Amino acid sequence: MPTLNLPDSPRLDHLKKQAKSLLRALRANDPDALALAAEFYRPAVPRLADAQLITARRYGFASWSRLVRHLGTVERYTRSPHRQPIGDPSAAPEDEFLRLATVYYAGDDPHRRDLAAGLIEKVARSNIYTMAASGEAAALRAVLANDPSLANQQGGPYQWEPLLYLTYSRIERGDALAAARVLLTYGADPNAGFLWQGLPSPFTALTGAFGYGEGDPPPHANRLELARLLLEAGADANDSQTMYNCGPGGNPPNADHLRLLLEFGLGQGDGGPWHARLTSAHPTPAQLLEDELVYAASAGLLERVHLVLDAGVAVDGRGTAHPGFRGHSAYELAEIHGHSEIAQLLREAGAVPLDDVHQLLRATMRADRDAVVRLTADKGLAARAIAREPYLPIRAAQLGLVEALPILAELGFDLNVMGRSTALHEAAFAGDLPTVKALIALGADPTLRDPTYNTTPSTWATHNNHPTTATYLATLPHP
Repeated sequence: MPTLNLPDSPRLDHLKKQAKSLLRALRANDPDALALAAEFYRPAVPRLADAQLITARRYGFASWSRLVRHLGTVERYTRSPHRQPIGDPSAAPEDEFLRLATVYYAGDDPHRRDLAAGLIEKVARSNIYTMAASGEAAALRAVLANDPSLANQQGGPYQWEPLLYLTYSRIERGDALAAARVLLTYGADPNAGFLWQGLPSPFTALTGAFGYGEGDPPPHANRLELARLLLEAGADANDSQTMYNCGPGGNPPNADHLRLLLEFGLGQGDGGPWHARLTSAHPTPAQLLEDELVYAASAGLLERVHLVLDAGVAVDGRGTAHPGFRGHSAYELAEIHGHSEIAQLLREAGAVPLDDVHQLLRATMRADRDAVVRLTADKGLAARAIAREPYLPIRAAQLGLVEALPILAELGFDLNVMGRSTALHEAAFAGDLPTVKALIALGADPTLRDPTYNTTPSTWATHNNHPTTATYLATLPHP
């Protein structure tokens, strides 16, 4: 049985309650509880310590004490900068400046930086944190020459080290590179970072420099130069949040970050200080490379596939098995999504051949009716394919595979299946009117609302500036 991820902001009291509930279930011979015990630890006579051990192992920790230590680490490093308000007239101006000047992942708003610019002359030299965010290298040098310990002192509104305010700042003023060199010369930790609301993927100084991620925040103006400076100073290249922000979470237009991280040891070593702190809750260097291969193969990013194959990635590795990829290998995803050149590369690298389910998924997405008919002579295959990849209609819509849609419907796929959205939402967001019309003809429901924003496909089209698609959807007769 696979281990579970801890919940966001995990709490010891909740886990203690889980262990007590498990103990009661074990004593009552509950089948599910007994199955857990058979997998992780089977005591002769269940005690609370036994239930705690099973609970810890279920979350990937060797013992209850290690789980408790992990929770202490999470508490120590957790920060929630997105919960900090702006516009409070009672706030200190230097704190307000730092909130406005730094990356805001809940949806980047350039107006925040305009507001910060209005405060900068007043507060730029107020303290070591505003100096770092403003690129005030000379002022930093003077302060640190007097007290070098300030280079790693946490403070400001987020309780960050100065280096974090520098790398997450998006104020183009002063000399950020010179300021970073000053901080590092005086002992600033190049691996400084924090846990965003307790999530076990550290937002490090490198993460701030590289940028991107959810909410589409911009990179630092000196993105690659600043990152190289941090790496040369000892920042570990196995930076899990950077890999996500510059991968599925943000997808920058090139692979510059990946080349630089590989140059400095991505995929190698012990994972650095954050891996040591977070242990099994944090991906290994090998898993980071495997995750990148799976993502790149799925998204059709040929250069990235070349880079990680050259770095020695395990071609059939599934990394952290991110649920967004539903356990597929890189080769399976390349074939399903029609990235033929990548699929060929992965075959040549020794990828395991497709099984019958993945052959059907590939034939369907390629609208190869002859292959679909041949494969579905096995009457149970379509049902197994749907169970394996129920969200395939959404991906077909994202890729604009109009000819695949009727085959998906004939096989029994639900064209209204809801992930973060429906297939119709995705086609509408892209302004892909032919795909939208094909979905409607096949019975897609234009009144369904997505679970995040509670809006219809027409609203998605409007939001992404596709008025023709939005009007078409809005004027359809409702069922």
